[in-house]
Amino acid sequence: MKRRFRARLIPNLALCTLSLSALWAVGGLAKEKVPVISPDDPTLRLYQLLDSQYAGKLEELCIIADAFKDPKNPDHELQHILKVEYDKNRAFGKLRIYVRNVDKLTPDQLKTYTPKQSFDFAEIDSEKFTKTDPGPFGRIGDVYFRPASESGPLATAPATDDTRSAYERYVNAFIIPALQKK
Repeated sequence: MKRRFRARLIPNLALCTLSLSALWAVGGLAKEKVPVISPDDPTLRLYQLLDSQYAGKLEELCIIADAFKDPKNPDHELQHILKVEYDKNRAFGKLRIYVRNVDKLTPDQLKTYTPKQSFDFAEIDSEKFTKTDPGPFGRIGDVYFRPASESGPLATAPATDDTRSAYERYVNAFIIPALQKK
């Protein structure tokens, strides 16, 4: 009985070994292929800028961004204030963008207060984007936060087309230009 078992085992092991070798050779068991990221991807461009000119670390950068109509009161304008943090050595959440809203700043306020002071004045985040890898916002590892209720704390929310376009607008129109000026 032992001889029959060995007689069947050896050819089966050889066949398994050959099959695995063939799969490895053609890439059947190779690592998951990383999708190609467009060189125009905003996150890739931002990461390259931060890695080359800021040594892969940005503690805190506050930026005064766009003005927009208050959804609750269309006659009133608000302004986005962004805070950006980046650390290429973080495994998760290398890039964090915090968004706060304040009343639209007047020219005198823009001269008097720094973007950091304006950001701190707002006190409550209206959105937060957390990004780990380059590519469009909403991929695995990306997290979007917004208030769960009108006066509630931030909670995770799905990344929608509006979320992706807001993220790209913040990066392309405000963050990259501000970093290039410094």
